[in-house]
Amino acid sequence: MSFDGSYTATLSPTASDNFGSHMLSNSITSLASSTSSRPLSNNISKTYRQASQLFLTRRLPEALSTVLPLITPSTETSDVNGLTEPAPVARASRSTRIKVWSLYLTILNAILELDQDEGKDAFGSQEWRALCKKVRDGDVWEEVVQYGYHGVEGEVDSDVVINLATLLLAHAKSQAVNQKRLENYLAASSTPNLDISQRLEATKSPRLSSRTRRSPSKGAASGADTPRDLNARVKIIELYTLHVLLRNNQWDYAREFISVSAVLDEERREAFLQALQSLQEEQQEAERREHEERQRQEEQLQRDIEEARRLRAENEARERRRIDEERARREGSEVDYGIDNSQGTPKSRSKGRTASGSSALSKPAKPSAAKGKKAIAPRGFGARAAMILTNLRGVIEQMGATFKANPMLLMRLMVFIISMLVMFGRKGIRERVQRILGTGWNKVKSTAGMGVKVSYI
Repeated sequence: MSFDGSYTATLSPTASDNFGSHMLSNSITSLASSTSSRPLSNNISKTYRQASQLFLTRRLPEALSTVLPLITPSTETSDVNGLTEPAPVARASRSTRIKVWSLYLTILNAILELDQDEGKDAFGSQEWRALCKKVRDGDVWEEVVQYGYHGVEGEVDSDVVINLATLLLAHAKSQAVNQKRLENYLAASSTPNLDISQRLEATKSPRLSSRTRRSPSKGAASGADTPRDLNARVKIIELYTLHVLLRNNQWDYAREFISVSAVLDEERREAFLQALQSLQEEQQEAERREHEERQRQEEQLQRDIEEARRLRAENEARERRRIDEERARREGSEVDYGIDNSQGTPKSRSKGRTASGSSALSKPAKPSAAKGKKAIAPRGFGARAAMILTNLRGVIEQMGATFKANPMLLMRLMVFIISMLVMFGRKGIRERVQRILGTGWNKVKSTAGMGVKVSYI
């Protein structure tokens, strides 16, 4: 009563009437909004359950089209100030809002995990690319802030922030956008809102009343007043320091942020620092193993090159030795047969053969006897057999060296022999070859018989 009396003493009768009418209109507006929010909440819950069932049955296009009307603002309706009404999810309760946004982000994650062909078949090429681009570029964060939280970064529910950061960690091209968004959220949620006009406007506009009602204590130093908010803030800091900053290779900044954070107590700070140190050691160990593996591969490649060079040098030396042995063997066979080295030129040998031929026609007995005296006596049968065996052995050694140097040549020879055996194993082919050979032999005999007859005539 004293409270009403004080206002009566200080305000004029006209002002008192205006104040009373203003309070009455606000009460009626809040009552109408509360009565109209119940059907809206029921509609949102029903749509959420339907979209969840579609998602669980892997009907992603239907699930996405079902949940989109809840998170998309209507462009046709507007309030008395001409402002566009927010999305239906913005007027829902906190738990319902978190469920709807979490389902939407989960559907986007499942869409991006599809194969390219499967995604294009399910959504169409253009829509599937647009969805992938929205997530990979980080535009989905701005969509959530604008459509669900009236464009205020610090008003986003912490669970939704966790889901957004996790989604960008999994699919974003770069973590720079994720880092910037998390920093903006942490800064905005830790800064008190001193805009009095906005608070007065919240009492007049049902569009902002839900926002002011759900977060009356966002101006705390740490942005976490309840155990649930504290756990969510710790989770956000964990994602920021132990995942996002490390992806951007900012180890020192992550360690400094953990050390000065007001949200973490001593136990959690020590656990975060130990986790950061272990992650850094694991990365260094992985880099060291990668460097050792690359060095090992380079050394193996160098050893392979040296081994190839050594084998090539051995093959060249073996080939030179074989050529030298063959040359020495050929020179030795020429000396054994008594070939005169002074008559090595073809011209001298042809002259000698011409002279000996002419002398043989005129005087066949005397020149041959004289030549027989000058020439070396022919070797015996044993010497000739030994020479033939030596040459045959050299040919076999040469073939062995050739097969060692080029194993494919032996394989080709074996394939050729097998193919010939298979070919001649057929009766038709053998008969055909016999006919061809018999025909050729008959022609040779007839030609030889005619030659004998002509020579006889």
